[in-house]
Amino acid sequence: MRFKTVMLVIILMVGVMMGNAVEKRALTFDDLVSCKRLSDPQFSPDGNWIAFAVKTMDEAKNNSHTDIYIVSPDGETLRQFTNQESSCSSPQWSPDGRLTFLSSSQIWIQGINDSDPKQLTTHHSEVEEFVWSPDGKYIAFASRIYPDCPDQDCIQKRDERKDKNAVKARVYDDLLYRHWNEWWDHKRSHLFVLNVESGEFNDVTPGDYDAPPISLSSGFTFSPDSRHLLFTSNHDKMVAASTNNDVWRVPVEGGELELITTECKDRNFKGNDSDPQFSHDGKYLAFLSMKRAGFESDKPDLFIKNMNRGKFNNLTKDMDIRIDSYQWMPDGKSILLRIDEEGRYRIKRLDIKSGKMTSLINDGYNKNISIGPDGKSFAYLHEQTTMPFELYVGSTETGESQQLTQFNAELLADVDMNSIEDFWFEGAGDDKVHGFIVKPPLFDMAKTYPAVFFIHGGPQGAWHDGWHYRWNIQMWAAHGYVMIMINPRGSTGYGQKFTDEISKDWGGKVFEDLIAGQKYVLETFKFIDKKRIAAAGASYGGYMVNWIEGHMDAFEYPFKTLVNHDGTFNLYTNFLTTEELWFPEWEFNGPYWEDETWYQKWSPHNYVDNFNTPMLIIHGEKDYRLSYTEGLMPFTVLRRKGIPAKLVLFPDEGHFVLKPQNSRFWHETIFDWLDSYIK
Repeated sequence: MRFKTVMLVIILMVGVMMGNAVEKRALTFDDLVSCKRLSDPQFSPDGNWIAFAVKTMDEAKNNSHTDIYIVSPDGETLRQFTNQESSCSSPQWSPDGRLTFLSSSQIWIQGINDSDPKQLTTHHSEVEEFVWSPDGKYIAFASRIYPDCPDQDCIQKRDERKDKNAVKARVYDDLLYRHWNEWWDHKRSHLFVLNVESGEFNDVTPGDYDAPPISLSSGFTFSPDSRHLLFTSNHDKMVAASTNNDVWRVPVEGGELELITTECKDRNFKGNDSDPQFSHDGKYLAFLSMKRAGFESDKPDLFIKNMNRGKFNNLTKDMDIRIDSYQWMPDGKSILLRIDEEGRYRIKRLDIKSGKMTSLINDGYNKNISIGPDGKSFAYLHEQTTMPFELYVGSTETGESQQLTQFNAELLADVDMNSIEDFWFEGAGDDKVHGFIVKPPLFDMAKTYPAVFFIHGGPQGAWHDGWHYRWNIQMWAAHGYVMIMINPRGSTGYGQKFTDEISKDWGGKVFEDLIAGQKYVLETFKFIDKKRIAAAGASYGGYMVNWIEGHMDAFEYPFKTLVNHDGTFNLYTNFLTTEELWFPEWEFNGPYWEDETWYQKWSPHNYVDNFNTPMLIIHGEKDYRLSYTEGLMPFTVLRRKGIPAKLVLFPDEGHFVLKPQNSRFWHETIFDWLDSYIK
């Protein structure tokens, strides 16, 4: 198959010449749910192929199916590699050039020209992720087990007893007893090493701890000589209140663990350490490290450790950048970085000796870097607000790139979408604040339009020039709204100081930024009707919607209505029901019984006397980050006061609405609500 941009252009030109010019239309939910979703590109060892996963949503079945594809680096040959009844994901190449992947939570292997795959594991407790050893003799994989069970037979029997027991009571005597959208099953994530030839495997991380951790940190890798496995794990006593993930080392046959992130002159490594990766020659071990204990959004510095001398070097100590991920170049002299910067995820090359940074990919939202074996090119996924992820190949020297796939081009060929536009304004303290605007399709400058202001979550997060399947900016614009996305105080990608300035100040400078941004937008873009505006947000964005509800008089141009998805309402109750306690303890200076200053000052529930704006409230009952009771409370207040409000609860969703049919209902409900107030 050939997927070339030029082919799409030719098709459109032929249509014009035949008198059948393509009539542009607005994006629909059918388009959104029909988009193919690409992930995990991986260069083959010989450089001849790039494997990647493609997810297809099935709204009728209310689920999805994933297959593995392979494509040549020139884009000339593309084919579907797997065709199993079960989804196939997480492609990884073996050192000898065969493709391995997960299907039914087990590892399978298949030669590039083989017709049938071979199953490598039949692990009762299943496989979550895996990695090959450089010599091809071992596979390390993560699996959740009961830490006191000596073997798989013990785990299976205990699971069967639990399933048969009519009593389904959950019993806990410690934190974390639930996480994101799951109750703790008393299992731990452990790392196993599989001998590929014999099929035997052993647990190399026994004990009552998770390796890798269930939150914040990730990554495990073999040493280049295949003798050791390096991984991340948090061994603090109170993991629910700790971000102290460390890098550890253990022999592949198992044995005593060795702590790698030991204290050095520049760092005590009490913060979050993650993503260990060796240079190809084994001289250096790289990893990301946050300095401040308990702060999950601290600056991730890129450290390398000389494995012969034991000396650490912080490569980014003097750089105010935010690294999301990285990959070693084959020569070990430089590293490709994925950096969060001013509303884009950019790719840059860092020379480890000189510290010189070279920009390669600057536009859009880029992720999943895989460097070719010759070091001359890298595969990556690229998207923008007008295009879902597609696979690209870029030059590691110049960044010049080529698009390899066009999975969604035909689907979206006649959809009119306006590109994202940047703007800057003066926020709190006269600091520069960044935002985006997207105009509706078939935009007419002579008309006036309603507008929706998006408020992002985190709060240490940001809006980016990227496609999104839950809060898709084009999907909202397609309903005739001008879309505004401001990155106020607390946002990432604008320097660590800017990110830091939201902690203990949830309704302070960030709120001033949003007020100033709203005023700037409405007085600059004359095509927006100042009397038809709404605000919407999720998570921290939902918190801010609750805060705005109690402080609407701060705006010169009040919002007609608000949309609150999984937002915090009461900071006291949220502390007692959330799972990752390090987050509120950092943001509000510890538990509220030790210091309630910031809980009292910034909790929206203290300002219900001022609630007077209609609000749509949406929450997932399986959201254990922000309990669904945080949605019940503002709804009760609003309706008790006689203010229009609607409550939508999803019993089968967590912090995010993921099921296709629920997603359609979510979109329809929101747009119906907004239309009734600002259309």
